[in-house]
Amino acid sequence: MEIPKFLLGDNTDYPDAIFIIHTEFPRFILNLANDEVEWLEEFDKHDEEELQNEAESLFQKANDFYDREITRYEDS
Repeated sequence: MEIPKFLLGDNTDYPDAIFIIHTEFPRFILNLANDEVEWLEEFDKHDEEELQNEAESLFQKANDFYDREITRYEDS
């Protein structure tokens, strides 16, 4: 089974939060309610430099994924 690159997450302990889980490197959980990010990876200095260039693009893709999913839910 192939796991999707992005997943929606929900938790009743955080009723206002909407989580996007990125399942590929660099793995992270993004809370769309406050834009907090929880990284699920350990980074060395080299990784951190590369990540700075990639992070903004990944966060935009996560937001785009959420918008697409909400549109699909509304259309069905």
